[in-house]
Amino acid sequence: MNHSLVENLEKIKSTLPASVTLVAVSKTKPISDIEILYQAGQRIFGENRVEELVKKHADLPHDIDWHMIGHLQSKKVKKIAPFIGLIHGVDSMKLLEEINKQAKKNERVIDCLLQFHIAKEATKYGLSLSEFNEFLKSKKFNELTNISVKGVMGMATFTKDEKVVRKEFQSLIDISKIVKNQFNTASIISMGMSGDYLLAVEEGSTMIRVGSSIFGVRK
Repeated sequence: MNHSLVENLEKIKSTLPASVTLVAVSKTKPISDIEILYQAGQRIFGENRVEELVKKHADLPHDIDWHMIGHLQSKKVKKIAPFIGLIHGVDSMKLLEEINKQAKKNERVIDCLLQFHIAKEATKYGLSLSEFNEFLKSKKFNELTNISVKGVMGMATFTKDEKVVRKEFQSLIDISKIVKNQFNTASIISMGMSGDYLLAVEEGSTMIRVGSSIFGVRK
């Protein structure tokens, strides 16, 4: 098992250009698995549940760069604000304000990605471009001094139709250019997971979130 985890990690890394960052999605996986990958040099891990993330942060080496990749409730931001490296799924002004507030309390600037809705599936979270434009006009948004918009994040439709997935990824690339025009810090394009990361990389992703292809299928 130990060898297969490291082999899986190395196999994925071998398919990535140097410009792409790999987030190993460790949600629901035991600390022992994360330790194996840590020993193999992996430092960026993604979780989607705040309680699990807080526990793992406490129990594992503190040079791990933890990413919150799931839907984050405003009321839970304070639990991760002291240590979180990057919050991927920021999709509302309410959440941005709370991240800013908690970052200020911790004397930090917290890095965020704005999540855009690019999929056909209505169940996926995310902003529309018109909502983003409303953000930019609002006085509130421009007063958020303790967040740094580092880029965009999106999830494609779960489908075998490659054309659909590519088109959705291309739409996020277009959105990323608009966001970068507003924030010169916004160079990250987080798109692509175990099933579609190679397509995402071809289309211009700079960060992929891979879980099952490294850790094995979740039960």
